[in-house]
Amino acid sequence: MIDATNLGTFVTILLLTFAVVLLIAGAFTAYFGSGKSRKIGGGLLAAGLIVGIVWVFLVRTGGPWDRFVDAGILNVIVQAILVLLAAFVGAGAAIGLFLLAIMKS
Repeated sequence: MIDATNLGTFVTILLLTFAVVLLIAGAFTAYFGSGKSRKIGGGLLAAGLIVGIVWVFLVRTGGPWDRFVDAGILNVIVQAILVLLAAFVGAGAAIGLFLLAIMKS
């Protein structure tokens, strides 16, 4: 069963993850793309910044989730950042191993 606290946690992690991935994808596309792709990368980067700013605003003020989020929001934020960091390190290691295997074959 989903209660109000779990909903607040879900939305917090969802917005943080979405913003970080958009920032990374936008920066990657803007740097390595050319022409139209570079413009799309800039748009993704801007969208990531906007979602990140909205996330910070909602976390600081409570926003519409004020009644859902208890005093443990700092724990949720720290856990979300650690989960993202672990996911990116794991994905980076897997991609690196994949590229190493492809390049050596």
